[in-house]
Amino acid sequence: MALSVALLAVAGELTQRINDGVVARGFEGMRPAHGFAFARLAPDGATVTELAAHLGVTKQAASQLVDEIVCKGYAERRPHPGDARARLVVLTERGWACTRAAEEAAAEAVRPWAELLGAAEIRSLRRQLLRIAPYGPIKPAW
Repeated sequence: MALSVALLAVAGELTQRINDGVVARGFEGMRPAHGFAFARLAPDGATVTELAAHLGVTKQAASQLVDEIVCKGYAERRPHPGDARARLVVLTERGWACTRAAEEAAAEAVRPWAELLGAAEIRSLRRQLLRIAPYGPIKPAW
C-alpha cells in the first residue's frame, strides 16, 4: 500500500471513530462534516464565507450546514463585531460540549495506536506529522 493511501485510510478510520464516539456520547445526528465545521468555528466563530473556504465548499453548502447546526442548537448567528453586513457563527454551550466529546473520542480512538506502537513511537509519529503539516488545516478531503 502506498504511503498516501495508508495515510488516507488512517484519516478516514480516525474521522469515523471520532464521529461514532460523539454520537455514542449522546450527540445524535452529527456527521463528520459538522466536526470539521466546529474545528473552524472554535474558538472565535467564523462567517459563512470563511467556513465555506475552510471546508472547500460553496457558500450555499456552508450556509445549509450552518442552518442545520443552528437548528440542532450547536451554533448561533450573531452580529459580526467588525462588519455590520456580516453575521458571525459561533458555537453554543451545546456545540462546545460536542467539541469536548469529540476530543474525548479522538483520545479514545488513538489509544490502541499507543498500545500497538508504544509511547515513544507515537511521540515520534506526532513530531514527524507536525513537521509535514504544522498548521493543518483540519478539514475534509472531499
